[in-house]
Amino acid sequence: AMFSMARLNRTAARLMHKYNAHGATDVTGFGLLGHAKNLAKIQKNEVSFVIHNLPIIAKMASISKACGNMFGLLQGHSAETSGGLLMALPREQAAAFCKDIEKQEGYQSWIIGIVEKGNRTARIIDKPRVIEVPAKDRDGELW
Repeated sequence: AMFSMARLNRTAARLMHKYNAHGATDVTGFGLLGHAKNLAKIQKNEVSFVIHNLPIIAKMASISKACGNMFGLLQGHSAETSGGLLMALPREQAAAFCKDIEKQEGYQSWIIGIVEKGNRTARIIDKPRVIEVPAKDRDGELW
């Protein structure tokens, strides 16, 4: 978790311009869902975000369940410390963004949901796909 939080957002910020991001936020104290709701509120168009995928550091979903889900991790309420960036990208450019950042940095990014016409809110579907993000050896470092 420490190495994941230490990554800089410089490359992602540069690529946001290249791929015409509509908006972005860092995922921190409001958890994924709270930040998604805040991002939806300030979009120019009336949209909603629907989250289908939850990238979670490996083993954290099991730990969360073992702790009685007291932090709401799988519901998107778990506060993060440098939890990554949440971006709204044009649908036709999102996959290319993910490939480009992996090519440049060697780290994956994920398309976690869709933007649809709506009432400026966000939600996580009932049974989201949990993506276990493994620690990654890279030049002797863990990610």
